[in-house]
Amino acid sequence: MKRKSAHPNFDQTLKLLRAHSFDVAPHAGTEGGVLVSKHGVGAVLVPAPKSKNPDDPAVAYAVHPGIVVKGEVARLLDRGYQKFLKTSQYELPASAQQLQAIHTFSEELKQLVGEVSLYNESLGTTSDVYLYDRLKGREAPQPDPAQPWEPADGH
Repeated sequence: MKRKSAHPNFDQTLKLLRAHSFDVAPHAGTEGGVLVSKHGVGAVLVPAPKSKNPDDPAVAYAVHPGIVVKGEVARLLDRGYQKFLKTSQYELPASAQQLQAIHTFSEELKQLVGEVSLYNESLGTTSDVYLYDRLKGREAPQPDPAQPWEPADGH
């Protein structure tokens, strides 16, 4: 006998989110995307690609959870010494209250859509982008160091 899906489909998930006081509205910037928000925090969800595994959730993130700034979901940016909220126009320092709101929203959303909650994510807010100033320029290819047994120029 075929096992029933453990997770509701995309439309059922949106109905479930509405029942838990989430605001659900179409997102103009993403085809088929839906902006799901609550308490000033939001994420853009899209239908997940079909999977053979019935335990996979029916939704996927087009934009990961972040604070909604002027109708746009801000990405959380970690610069090592502080976290920032980055939109297409603004980059604002994130407050502790905003980070807690993102964390609470993310955990509640994961639980409702049937996504796996990882241990490191349950400890606090994780960022989408990590840009540490001490790593700038590190990506550039470095020349191989000279070996003492290889002849050098001029010898």
